[in-house]
Amino acid sequence: MARKKGIQHPEYEKAPMDRRTFFRKLATAGGIAGATGYVAMAPEKWPLSMKDETGLLSVPRETPMQLQDYRVDRGVAGLPDVGVVRIDRSSGEDLPPETYRTMLRQVVDLMGGIQKFISPGDIVLIKPNVAFDRSPNLGATSNPTMLEELIRVVLVDGRAQEVRIADNPIESPPDCFAKSKIRAATENAGGRVYLPDANAFRLLHTPGAQLIEKWTFFHRPFTNVDKVIGIAPVKDHNLCSASMGMKNWYGLLGGTRNQFHQDIHGIVSDLSMMIKPTLTILDGTNVLMENGPTGGDPSNVKKGDIVAAGTDPVALDAWAFEHSLERGRDYPHYLLKAEEKGSGKLDWTGRVKEQALSA
Repeated sequence: MARKKGIQHPEYEKAPMDRRTFFRKLATAGGIAGATGYVAMAPEKWPLSMKDETGLLSVPRETPMQLQDYRVDRGVAGLPDVGVVRIDRSSGEDLPPETYRTMLRQVVDLMGGIQKFISPGDIVLIKPNVAFDRSPNLGATSNPTMLEELIRVVLVDGRAQEVRIADNPIESPPDCFAKSKIRAATENAGGRVYLPDANAFRLLHTPGAQLIEKWTFFHRPFTNVDKVIGIAPVKDHNLCSASMGMKNWYGLLGGTRNQFHQDIHGIVSDLSMMIKPTLTILDGTNVLMENGPTGGDPSNVKKGDIVAAGTDPVALDAWAFEHSLERGRDYPHYLLKAEEKGSGKLDWTGRVKEQALSA
């Protein structure tokens, strides 16, 4: 059956337009036409211009992020800038896990206790060195037992809301986190591992930096973070002599960061401006004395006797270079440059407190 058409109204007539309405509509149409003509014809750099002769105006522009200063005022006079806990290793025996845990706790207490750094409810990021696919005994990556204990100290004693563990390894991230045992240590202690992916990086602005004033950065784990702690091994480095606390932040860079090897001292000193950490911890119990930073041969590892912590990253690295790597005061040039950039003081004299490991 054919469908019936709706009722038509041929008698409908448009209402007549008065003179004032006519000219108002005419003016509006003219304004729109004029504006359209302007944005289409105006030179490229004029306001609202649609011209894009270079094609660059259509490229999305990312607004750089900036990191906050994560340092804290401990509020107590007399606390050291660098704390050191020593153990007698004259027997040459391997240390049991409980000894690593005790040394970690005591060095944090020496600095005033975790409550001086972490407030209840804080979101804390801990940055270990997980750069290589190596087992812990080779000294190329952070000690997983100490990391596990540090996470517990922050969560339980510091009453932090969350602890995040993040690094952007040079080799395969999943393999590095597995072989170094950093993933297992993190999960055992109740922390959360952040692995890098293509969407985890943002442009970071570091005012005053020479090489990385604006550079891509592993930003995702830093979202809403309140405090930042670094925990790194003390080890040899074939390009800059030593990799310690300051060099550890290199693992947060993205992009073609290997280009910075041409100015290794410049980039490490820039890293001291990029991150102002709450606390830095150095593991000098298994020290990679040569063939760093990758290592691979147990014979290159010295059974060291210290764990150190500090709020001045320049002084901390200088002390560890002299006492843990045993290389005197011919300091790497990046330490001098970091001091020049205002990141700390090289002279640690009178600012270090040491104590022997107590049972």
